[in-house]
Amino acid sequence: MILANVVVEYFIKGGPIMWPILVLLFMAVCVIADRVIWWTRFHRAHQAELQEQAREALGRGEFDQAWGVVAQQADPYLENLRDGLSHSTTSPLAAMQLHASNLLEKSESRLWVLSTVITLGPLMGLLGTVVGIMDSFNFVGNDQLAVTKVSGGIAEALIATAAGLCIAILCLIPFNFFRKKTSLLRGKLEHWINHCELLAGNAKAHGHDWSDFRAPKS
Repeated sequence: MILANVVVEYFIKGGPIMWPILVLLFMAVCVIADRVIWWTRFHRAHQAELQEQAREALGRGEFDQAWGVVAQQADPYLENLRDGLSHSTTSPLAAMQLHASNLLEKSESRLWVLSTVITLGPLMGLLGTVVGIMDSFNFVGNDQLAVTKVSGGIAEALIATAAGLCIAILCLIPFNFFRKKTSLLRGKLEHWINHCELLAGNAKAHGHDWSDFRAPKS
């Protein structure tokens, strides 16, 4: 309760600019929570054993068996291979690359909000500084009110600036974390697609071309 009272007190002292800063904080928390949930579900869907089974079947040219592994799975890599097998008669690699692009787009969804908060937070704090200093100068020359009002305006300026900087700093860490995870995912997807291409090429060298495979209709 004491901490909450202190926060409310500083929020009020920060002036009206604290309200848009609070909105930025709310937006950032929502985006961070959304990304945490998305990545948690993404990692829970992984099935390394089934991935290995699918690759082995693909390398042997047993495309029916590979389809049986990937057909009903939510693993993102198996879904990627399923898209490739579904378009085996047209362009399987293009289908896998398109799926990877869509997945990467989902992985960095709404990160632009964090980027905006990181940039806008300090600017809003700076605006609060300017407004607070301007209010302080309005009382310069009034001997009775000068000290109290000027110090209050400076306090408002400092609180707003600190709040804006804190939001930017707090958002910068998860923003870079999620960007790094997206970068790693991009590399893993490229490795997966290239590996599948090599395995399909190996199968083709032994007389099993995945262009001859026909995915069962659902």
